[in-house]
Amino acid sequence: MPRILVIDDQNTVRTAIALALQAKGFDVVGAENGQSGLSTFEQSRFDVVIADLFMPGIDGVTFIKALRKRNPGFPVVAMSGVLLGPAGRTALDQLQTISDLSDVICLQKPFRPNELLQAVAAALAAVASPAADSAAAMSRPQS
Repeated sequence: MPRILVIDDQNTVRTAIALALQAKGFDVVGAENGQSGLSTFEQSRFDVVIADLFMPGIDGVTFIKALRKRNPGFPVVAMSGVLLGPAGRTALDQLQTISDLSDVICLQKPFRPNELLQAVAAALAAVASPAADSAAAMSRPQS
């Protein structure tokens, strides 16, 4: 059973994600911020990390970079509901421009459970097939 670490500063978001994933048989552990997420990651084995980009303290981008330093290529699903400016760009759009983070799978908040499951499946598939096209790994799940 895949084990997933969910990092979000909002307890309701962590709980909703955990319930959706647990209903499909995933083992889910939550962390309330990037620092707690790094500590939890180091203490146990996980197959995928789902991390919010905007959190107090260590934000999602800093967390992902620190995680990837320890474990290059580890599958990450980044999520955010933050819009950047009037053009409708999101914080997730900026991940494509950050070195070594272009393969992070993105999930725009709010999302539906099936979108979450598609993102996790894509992250797990990327691990199973490391030679997979990074463009496919960046695809955003559609409802």
